[in-house]
Amino acid sequence: MKKAAIHNLGCKVNSYEAESMELMLKNAGYEIVPFDENIIADVYIINTCSVTNIADRKSRQMLHKAKKMNPLAVVVAAGCYVQADEDGVRSDEAVDIVIGNNMKINIVDVLEEYFKDNSRDDYVLDINNKETTYEELKIDKVTEHTRAYIKIQDGCNQFCSYCIIPYTRGRIRSRSAIDIVDEVKRLALNGYKEIVLTGIHLSSYGKDTGKETLLDVIKLVHEVDGIERIRLGSLEPRIVTDEFVGEISKLYKLCPHFHLSLQSGCDKTLKAMNRKYTSKEYLDGCNILRKYYKNPAITTDVIVGFPGETDDDFRELEEFVEKTKF
Repeated sequence: MKKAAIHNLGCKVNSYEAESMELMLKNAGYEIVPFDENIIADVYIINTCSVTNIADRKSRQMLHKAKKMNPLAVVVAAGCYVQADEDGVRSDEAVDIVIGNNMKINIVDVLEEYFKDNSRDDYVLDINNKETTYEELKIDKVTEHTRAYIKIQDGCNQFCSYCIIPYTRGRIRSRSAIDIVDEVKRLALNGYKEIVLTGIHLSSYGKDTGKETLLDVIKLVHEVDGIERIRLGSLEPRIVTDEFVGEISKLYKLCPHFHLSLQSGCDKTLKAMNRKYTSKEYLDGCNILRKYYKNPAITTDVIVGFPGETDDDFRELEEFVEKTKF
């Protein structure tokens, strides 16, 4: 029995995909072992990230560490760093197999093909091809005991000026509502009580299909027996409308914790970032949440020192954060 170790870097979507690859390898007869210097594996899969230059560096470091742990092992580079720098990864002598996003579902077949002739190969799609469809990865168990992250969407069409993600994840692609609910039911049967709906740009769910919306999916998951809590991943501020919040506020399983990406409270900086809202629109969304929920937890993230940001711009951001009362 071959041993495989998976090391994941990056976001919750990446974590989900790593869990799914682990399940596929288990079902194919691999023994999954920890990514540990004291345990020798036959296959090392590094599920990479490229959201920052630090993430790129960590991805390279983990690939080299894997090869150092066992020079005879097969080292697989998978994910966003592969999409961002395919040529660089392909030329790295520590890497035996290159798998981009939307190809992880083929991990077992790719490995078996490699073991036949030991030839280096790469499996990288043009992720921005409009014909690229949602990759139907699945899980039924996760590392955490009671909480499971469910990937329901991939890709992003926002093209913020600072962000590489649309180029590594491609256009928005939504998972079918039926598949989402079936997976949640399996997880509930396996004892999971809390579900976190996540995606690369969660608020875009359904915009590519014209079918179910994010609100529809939340309602469907809410009906699953055994699930006691539902959380949402990071949301686009523009989705926070009276209609949306009025509906989700009726769902008692939904935890009143909302992460709304801000990035800046200065309209000039928001425009330079190519964000699609103003500081007023963002604040309106926060007020809507507080209208329907008593003391909701509202969290965010900001970028400071954005190119072109002045001291006055920063003070505007600072004042906005204080006014918003995260």
